[in-house]
Amino acid sequence: MKQITVISGKGGTGKTVVTGSLAVLAKNKVMVDCDVDAADLHLLLHPQIEEQHEFKGGRLAVIDKDKCTGCGKCKEVCRFEAVREDRSKKQEARNKHSHFPLLTSHYYIDPLSCEGCGTCSLVCLEEAITLKEEITGEWFVSQTKYGKLVHAKLGIAEENSGRLVTMIRQKAQDIALQEGLDYVIIDGPPGIGCPVIASLSGVDIAMVVTEPTLSGIHDMKRVIGVCEHFGIKTYVCINKFDLSLTNTKRIENFCQSRGIPILAYIPFDEEVIDSVVEGKPAVEYVQGKTLNSIESIWERLEKIRVNKE
Repeated sequence: MKQITVISGKGGTGKTVVTGSLAVLAKNKVMVDCDVDAADLHLLLHPQIEEQHEFKGGRLAVIDKDKCTGCGKCKEVCRFEAVREDRSKKQEARNKHSHFPLLTSHYYIDPLSCEGCGTCSLVCLEEAITLKEEITGEWFVSQTKYGKLVHAKLGIAEENSGRLVTMIRQKAQDIALQEGLDYVIIDGPPGIGCPVIASLSGVDIAMVVTEPTLSGIHDMKRVIGVCEHFGIKTYVCINKFDLSLTNTKRIENFCQSRGIPILAYIPFDEEVIDSVVEGKPAVEYVQGKTLNSIESIWERLEKIRVNKE
């Protein structure tokens, strides 16, 4: 089983367009959309959901009002200012060392500010604060006309996307092993953050889709640095290469200096844009040089031998 991750240093380079085409061209494979913060591979593959699961990726502190004595220690230690005091409400409590009633402040946790670190629960002498797991997203196993797709969506402003990426990748690997599939095709997220690292961990090949712009070149170099750090065999695909032959030459020079092969030069083609509008993989819509260049990507990937220690 060979795992191939398609990534890009920045968004908008055409990474998902290329991945959608590889989903068509590759045989005996399972696909994974690891861009869980803004998943869009399903827009091209039109999956039919077979399994749906909740993802619990975060924790939220909760104060038990009946146990809270209003000492305020939780508020003192919270770095995120998530512990708030409701001055409009006062509750009567009794000091353990006195029989006289005291008026204590009412505290609560702001769920938008809480990071779930748990510091407040550690300092609470009354054990009035607990951490509850929060449902932060969903993940799915779906069927498409091109094979199975494992994908997910994270809730708005939710975190732990790296953990979710790891989870769906593991599910895809399990499917590949159970069904005897040859490839796991991974649509990775843009950038160089935690979800990117999770989508690259343990893969055989990383293909960076870039574009001939200054920002494209800059971010391509950063994500290639991540691949080199983890010792992953890396290749480059230049999308819309003919929009700036000068910048394409810069990409060529950089790749040559690092010993990174360029798999394909995809020309700018308005039919690619039309294919996205129609919700179809580009390889099923475009013709001519564009089609040939995209098909050549898979032809070359298929021939690459991977030696693992």
